[in-house]
Amino acid sequence: MTGHATVNRRTMLAALAAMPAACGGLSPSAAIRTALAAAANPRRVGVIGHTGRGNYGHGLDTLWLELPETKIVAVADADAAGLEAAKQRLRVEAGFADYRQMLQTARPEIVAVCPRHPDQHLEMTLAAIDAGARGIYIEKPFCRTPAEADEIRAACERSGAKLAVAHRNRYHPTLQAIDQLVAEGEIGRLLEIRGRGKGDRRGGSEDLWVLGSHVLNLIHYFAGTPRSCSAVVRRGGRAITQEDVRPGSEGLGPLAGDEVHARYETERGIVAYFDSIANDGTGGAGFGLQLIGSEGVIDVDCDRSPLAHLRRGNPFAVDSSATPWVPISSAGAGVPEPRRDLSALVNQHQGPARDLIEAIALDRPPRCDLEEGAMTVEMICAVFESHRQEGRSVSIPLAERSHPLLRL
Repeated sequence: MTGHATVNRRTMLAALAAMPAACGGLSPSAAIRTALAAAANPRRVGVIGHTGRGNYGHGLDTLWLELPETKIVAVADADAAGLEAAKQRLRVEAGFADYRQMLQTARPEIVAVCPRHPDQHLEMTLAAIDAGARGIYIEKPFCRTPAEADEIRAACERSGAKLAVAHRNRYHPTLQAIDQLVAEGEIGRLLEIRGRGKGDRRGGSEDLWVLGSHVLNLIHYFAGTPRSCSAVVRRGGRAITQEDVRPGSEGLGPLAGDEVHARYETERGIVAYFDSIANDGTGGAGFGLQLIGSEGVIDVDCDRSPLAHLRRGNPFAVDSSATPWVPISSAGAGVPEPRRDLSALVNQHQGPARDLIEAIALDRPPRCDLEEGAMTVEMICAVFESHRQEGRSVSIPLAERSHPLLRL
């Protein structure tokens, strides 16, 4: 047996222990049988990156090396030096400068669209679908406008391809523990949700896109589908105008504003807020959201461990005896985290990847699917559309599908 085969077997055995939890509704025995069958006939993966424009995201390329049920068969990178480095990193011989050629030659079943720059996502995704890909795992921001999301949706509906967006917090098992705490009344009546971006130099519109997309996706999860948005976008303390609009960095499209304040009404009657101010002085501590209830608060800190904390008590009362923050694990508040696979599951994207594989096999939507990705884009563009209409409430989905800043 070769060393590579030994590594694969060890990786497979380690993965089997975590497989039941990662396989949705499958029973442990069914999950193990599924894993064994997949390892014997791994799904072919093609990786699209671009070292010269956004690199390869946050591990969306390398995660497939850790899954015995997948095999990377090719990588594409228009940057020659980046391509050679990627071939070594991904342990693959087939490298292409043109991702379209890679797709047509290698014909992967799953395509990882890895660049951070969303201006390339539409073309890359459509090309993958056209080449017969059955699954796509795509870096966020998913795309730049509702119109682009519409094109991708139509292509997926025609082909039956499954698309999952890399909002990795959405796959965190602690979310279900938070759901249970809220349902059991641990924070009383849920009054509102407040989300913030990172508030660093990118604060405002760029923060809304790059990091706020994670927060808005979680607002969608906890509050249900947003129905309307009212917002204001400022630069230097004044409302932005067309003269402030500039091409955004990292292919984000038109951007303007170093301050964003948005309010969403949702299908469940919960009002949610998102705010971002450049260089707000918080050191990024506000990145995430808070579920504010009449008898407590749950604080969700995106991309941190533990993901969430609970503080019981009336959040609006001045009370020196207020209880301390209690960490929330996947098993509940104040319970030590029982899952040893949590970092791989969330931080290394293995949970989303396995969920996508199961979605393909069972012909169901991935957990964070195209519709969730498209709604996040709607929520972002609704901020600019409301500002364009002088802060009036605008309905979601938006009637106009192009970028609102182009019509400011």
